Amino acid sequence: MGPRFNLLDSPTAAKVAKRFYTAAAALDGSTLPKSLRELVELRVGQINGCGFCVDVHTKEAAAAGESALRLNLVAAWRHTTVFTDAERAALALAEEGTLLGDRGVSDETWAEVRKHYDDDEVGVLVCLVSLINAATRMNVIVHNQGGSYEPGVFASTVN
Repeated sequence: MGPRFNLLDSPTAAKVAKRFYTAAAALDGSTLPKSLRELVELRVGQINGCGFCVDVHTKEAAAAGESALRLNLVAAWRHTTVFTDAERAALALAEEGTLLGDRGVSDETWAEVRKHYDDDEVGVLVCLVSLINAATRMNVIVHNQGGSYEPGVFASTVN
C-alpha cells in the first residue's frame, strides 16, 4: 500500500508541516537529551502504528547515539533492564499521554516525571508527546510509509 496523499503537495498542509517542524526544533534547545526525545517519539510511533515515525525516530535515535539493543527494546521497555528510572518515567508519560482515553496520565507517572525532570524538561516532554501524537495521526491517515528515511532528510524537506 502506498501513500494516499502527500501533505507537502497541499499548500496549507505544507505550511502546517513546516510549523510542526519549527515547533519541534524549538525543543532542541532544552537540556532533555536528543536520544531520549527520539525514544519517546519512537514509542508513540509504535503505539500509533506509524511506520514512517518508527522509521524516522529509530534512525534519528541511532544517529544520536542510541544502541541497537535499546532501540529494539523500546516497545517492551517495562520488561527490560536497559532503561534508567528517568527514561522509564518519560516512556510511561509517552504511553499514557498517547492512550489518553484509557485513563489519562496517572498521578504515579506524573510524580515519577516530576521526580526526574525539571520544569523546562517536563514542559518539553509534554510538548513532545503532544506534537508526535499529532504527527503520527497525520502520517497514519495519509498512509506515509516507513523504510526509506535517512537521518536529517525530514528537516531539509520542510525547510
